[in-house]
Amino acid sequence: MFHTLLIANRGEIACRVIRTARKLGIHTVAVYSDADAEAQHVRLADEAHRIGGPAPGDSYLRGDAILEVAKRTGAQAIHPGYGFLSENADFADAVAAAGIAFVGPSGSSMRKMGSKAGAKELMHSAGVPVVPGYTGEDQDPARLQREADAIGYPLMIKAAHGGGGKGMRIVRVSGDFAAALESCQREAKNAFGRDRVLLERYVEKPRHIEIQVFADAHGHTLHLNERECSAQRRYQKVVEESPSPFLTPALRGAMGAAAVQAARAIDYVNAGTVEFIVGQDGGFYFMEINTRLQVEHPVTELVTGLDLVELQLRVATGEALPFAQADVQQHGHAIELRLYAEDPAAGFLPGSGKLERLRLPVPSAHVRLDGGVVEGDTVTIFYDPMIAKLIVWDETRPRALARLREALMDCDIRGPKSNVTFLEALVRHPSVIEGTIDTGYLDRALDEVLTPATPPPASLLALAAAAVLLHEEQATRACAASGTDPSSPWAITDGWRLGHGGARRLVFDSAGTRHVLSARGHDGDYELMLRLDELKHGAARGESQAVGPLRVESLRIDAQGRASARVDGVALAARVHVDAETVLLHDGSQRWLIERLGAYAFAGNAGAGGDGTLKAPMPGRVVLVKVQPGDTVTEGQECAVMEAMKMELGLKAPRTGIVKAVRVSAGDFVEADAVLVVLE
Repeated sequence: MFHTLLIANRGEIACRVIRTARKLGIHTVAVYSDADAEAQHVRLADEAHRIGGPAPGDSYLRGDAILEVAKRTGAQAIHPGYGFLSENADFADAVAAAGIAFVGPSGSSMRKMGSKAGAKELMHSAGVPVVPGYTGEDQDPARLQREADAIGYPLMIKAAHGGGGKGMRIVRVSGDFAAALESCQREAKNAFGRDRVLLERYVEKPRHIEIQVFADAHGHTLHLNERECSAQRRYQKVVEESPSPFLTPALRGAMGAAAVQAARAIDYVNAGTVEFIVGQDGGFYFMEINTRLQVEHPVTELVTGLDLVELQLRVATGEALPFAQADVQQHGHAIELRLYAEDPAAGFLPGSGKLERLRLPVPSAHVRLDGGVVEGDTVTIFYDPMIAKLIVWDETRPRALARLREALMDCDIRGPKSNVTFLEALVRHPSVIEGTIDTGYLDRALDEVLTPATPPPASLLALAAAAVLLHEEQATRACAASGTDPSSPWAITDGWRLGHGGARRLVFDSAGTRHVLSARGHDGDYELMLRLDELKHGAARGESQAVGPLRVESLRIDAQGRASARVDGVALAARVHVDAETVLLHDGSQRWLIERLGAYAFAGNAGAGGDGTLKAPMPGRVVLVKVQPGDTVTEGQECAVMEAMKMELGLKAPRTGIVKAVRVSAGDFVEADAVLVVLE
């Protein structure tokens, strides 16, 4: 086994590789950019070395700098993780030429798969099913239009050199092809440096099922069964699971055999993933081979009991695979979700910033967390905004889904916005529960999952208010206990007044509604009057509704935030977390983040309109400006395109009007909230 391993990556995958290396007694070397100087993978590794500036092109894509560190530290092997240089054939060759083991396939195998067009032709000749399409080198737009018309619609345009959902467009009618082609080529050029595309017939409502393959240098190639990744948004995987609820044993066997055949066709060695699209009739077609470890590899590990990183390292040392195909077993069901810093309500806009709070479920035999950040770390604008991967396992799929829902309840992420609420709604959606979701479902019916925020019902609001009161009483008692007179009645915030129990006032804001509560009582027993002031939706601003009195009795909250009480005689249970500014409330199926306002806070001018400017939603580079002064634009019209966090974002006019000024040009780098376009 290697004694020193360099990890040419960052974030959660670097931390993941370090864990296995440590288990095997391997000395680990991390590399980092200026943006990652304090990152967790730097802290976990045995040593770490700077390789450049924050942008990937200045650091994690600098193969020369990484190789220099490997030579200087005596690294015997380089693990590339996924992304960055993991599928760069030139880098794999350079590593091998330096006498260092590359933990992955050879550069030659990568080149066979580096072009989707070439890969498709190769698979067709090897007898692996492929989707009808055009993969030729003639990229003249007129030729591509003719080929598209011949293939038929719906049709997919795909970047020939790419992945991760970048450079892909669906075209449903011939008249839309030219514009989609231009957009796809531009995105491919920006993301991968090459704008060649291929065309293929689009399979309606397909499933996305991938087969994990492994091969050693001794001629053994096998598969570790499938992962289903059909829950996707804009070609980005959202939920991954194994085994697939769709496959029959016969279809699983046929797809596994085809995946092994595909790997052998390119003389593959090490871990790889063969991706297929599967029609509703069970027909399956080769999409691509990812010549690296996949983000979703933990679900395979949990159902097979194998450590895929350990297998990668052993194969890279020259060892043979320690088992045969017949030895591969599947036990139970595993599901993975990706927790991202993003705002689903704003079109899943990637977020950045300090993680003010990061509370995740406790790892166990049923819950696994693969992360690269901890509370207090910063999600930067330069890389993928993943916070962690949440993976659960249980004996059956229904039990695994129940575990997943329970684990999501324990997630509390503050700072940049996160997708936790979206994921909670998604895993309760019938298409996920019944295992019928296809790759386009979320893009077709996202509003079924992204439902508008609503305030909690009055009974739960009363429970939240009682939790705040109890929290304050306990904090005051704890403070008094450390003082000079711990038994003083004046140190207890129970609202006592001479002759009667005084009322305490609380003001909350939840989903645009201002809640004013008047409470009497103490120590878990309270009577509350509630007034709701609609601010942003529903009734006209200023309209109020009174509720109460509501009686909360015997409130108790354990160390994990599980609260139980009787509200007007009805037993209620919920998760409640109270801090100085917010109350996080979860009833087991829905969460609410309630803002605590001052006791006499004024709501202000909620819902005010915009100022007629188009602003950058986050830091990024302007790719295209589509308007000029004097143009008339309509509300929602795309005025500019910017690239941020490896995604293209279309920026739209906030209202109808005439363009007064354009303050940026293509290629400009702008900060968040920078004004790009001004309307008269």
